[in-house]
Amino acid sequence: MLKINYSGFEFEAGTDEAGRGCLCGPVVAAAVILPKDFSHPRLNDSKKLSEKDRMILRPIIEQEALAYGVSFVMQEEVDEMNVLKASLTGMHRSLDQLKLRPEFVIVDGNKFNNYSNVPHKTIVKGDAKYMSIAAASILAKTYRDEYMEKIHQEFPVYDWCKNKGYPTKKHRDAIREFGVTVHHRKSFRLLPEQLTLNFD
Repeated sequence: MLKINYSGFEFEAGTDEAGRGCLCGPVVAAAVILPKDFSHPRLNDSKKLSEKDRMILRPIIEQEALAYGVSFVMQEEVDEMNVLKASLTGMHRSLDQLKLRPEFVIVDGNKFNNYSNVPHKTIVKGDAKYMSIAAASILAKTYRDEYMEKIHQEFPVYDWCKNKGYPTKKHRDAIREFGVTVHHRKSFRLLPEQLTLNFD
């Protein structure tokens, strides 16, 4: 059973990201402040939900949240700053978008950088424990999946509409056969046998 609040503050924001382990595309982060009386029987960690359930929940979250924000850290920035920093940057940017200033931030995972002197708590597997982090995980995942489906139209051989940029066999086989695209993260080990790849 997910809990609604960790800190006791009314404006507690949950934040999470999607796409850290992908070989291409952005890291997408979201932040959500839910009302204290919010509940929905389907709400859960996005990884435990079907795509259909995530798409049902997304408009409900957006409509009922007191505030929410979604941010994209594109692959060029991921390459520049590394994927952990990109995730933390994305979370900060999504918090920047909230129309209410959070009084407390709860974060999925075990790493976070101080945000505008707002107190925070990192929570491992927080998306399976707190509603606002679960809601943020759903927004981050659905926005990222939509983006990957869009760029799939441009490069269908990589099967991004199904794998969403994760390192599946089909995705890696396509990299072997067709090389890398502008959407791939050049700082990542794109193939298991890769030692050095020339991207010029």
